[in-house]
Amino acid sequence: MKAYWVGCILLAVAATATGQDSKELDKRVTDFTLANGLRFVILERHQAPLVSFQTYIGGGTLSDPAGQSGLAALVGRLAYKGTESVGTRNWAEERKALEAMDQAFDRMEAERNKGSRTNQEQFDLLRTQWRLAVDAAQRQGDPSEYGRQLTGQGATAVRAGANWNSLQSGYTLPSNRIEFWYQMESQRLMHPVLRDFDSERAAMIEEAAKSRSNPQGRLVEALQSAAFLAHPYRNPSAGWPSDLPELKRSEARDFVEKHYVPGNIVLALVGDVDPAEARRLAEKYFSPMPVRPIPPPIRTVEPAQLGPRTVQLDMPGQVTTAIGYKRPADSDRDDTVLDVIQSILGNGSSGMAWRELVQEKKVATGVRVAATFPDGRYPNLFLFVAAPAPGLRLDQLQKAIDELVGRLRAQKVDAATLSQAKAQTQSTAYARLASNANMAEMLALYASTFGDWKKLFTLIDDVEKVTAEDVQRAAQRYFLPTGRTTVFTSIPGMPAQGGQP
Repeated sequence: MKAYWVGCILLAVAATATGQDSKELDKRVTDFTLANGLRFVILERHQAPLVSFQTYIGGGTLSDPAGQSGLAALVGRLAYKGTESVGTRNWAEERKALEAMDQAFDRMEAERNKGSRTNQEQFDLLRTQWRLAVDAAQRQGDPSEYGRQLTGQGATAVRAGANWNSLQSGYTLPSNRIEFWYQMESQRLMHPVLRDFDSERAAMIEEAAKSRSNPQGRLVEALQSAAFLAHPYRNPSAGWPSDLPELKRSEARDFVEKHYVPGNIVLALVGDVDPAEARRLAEKYFSPMPVRPIPPPIRTVEPAQLGPRTVQLDMPGQVTTAIGYKRPADSDRDDTVLDVIQSILGNGSSGMAWRELVQEKKVATGVRVAATFPDGRYPNLFLFVAAPAPGLRLDQLQKAIDELVGRLRAQKVDAATLSQAKAQTQSTAYARLASNANMAEMLALYASTFGDWKKLFTLIDDVEKVTAEDVQRAAQRYFLPTGRTTVFTSIPGMPAQGGQP
């Protein structure tokens, strides 16, 4: 579990508006599942006439089919483009136009896929026909209407997107607009229309190109590819450059059909809501959603890493290194210990990493530490990213990082350091999750990920139970050269400075 989520967990308890403990909070949560498998988690908070809604759909970047990387991210961008009844000028005509657009794209792609046998003149003609079909489809729809209706009803904090494991979306409404959410969200899940597909795909391609021109973006992408040989964590969340232009709307429809399944969805409501009325509306609007098979989990298991891996990237700009140590998934008992280690090392001047590497030894201009990268559902990485101080070689910085984690392996942290790390985790938490929107996100996340939102509170106890012996044991188990992957940048034409001591 990421330290971020641990922080959110702690605040979830501390930020209950009435100041009641977790048992009292438990009394205000209603958790039920419709006959079709759709699950609702509802938390009453009547301090303001507002309700925050969160939809969690299992299946994100990790579920992208082979050759279709970036598909989940694209589907996430299309979440609020409308339905068969919202955002269309004439659905029967628009559906025909969208089908014609898809067919035109397939013809164009078929010609392009001929490779050396491609007839360029024919391809140019087919591309023109496809663009005309796109224009025709756009004239039949209005992808902005769904969003306008939300804001027209007072929606705030509107958000939607994909992460590694899910598609998530939500917003906050006045509590007298609850039924409006049921109407809109039920239609969005049962009858979505992926309008603006080509425009959003083009935007993704442009954004991905900008990200890859950023040295740090290339650095972490290379780290994923080197550290994970088989698991889909090796793929960039925004997709590979060769995959993005080939993504089809029909593939996005297949993805939606597979994952928009009642048993694969959790809906959370937090705020000024009556649970009995919420359940009545749930039955009214969501019961018609048909039962379909739940998509299977990721099958691929990353093979054991048998030795250190090192990758050099020649690129201009600041020389930087990213170092990742293999660690278990967030379901492992050591997850919370690793979060505490992140707090010990820190991401600010009070942390051991910054204090030693930047202030005392002066071998780095900056350092970042993350207990979980790129995601925690499956075994992943404990991450360091740092840049050497002017005049110093990168391998000197890498050696200093190795000495730092080596000391965690060799000796127990003192009581004051451990206490401070726990306090910092809690203070970060208390500043984070005071809003209904974040609480709705957490309830949906934990109900889906762990099957029980109450796991929030057991994890709080786990943080308190971490000992200095736990920290040393985890460091000895995971901060090992055999599980380490190092990626570093090198200025073209200059001698390479990287490599691990």
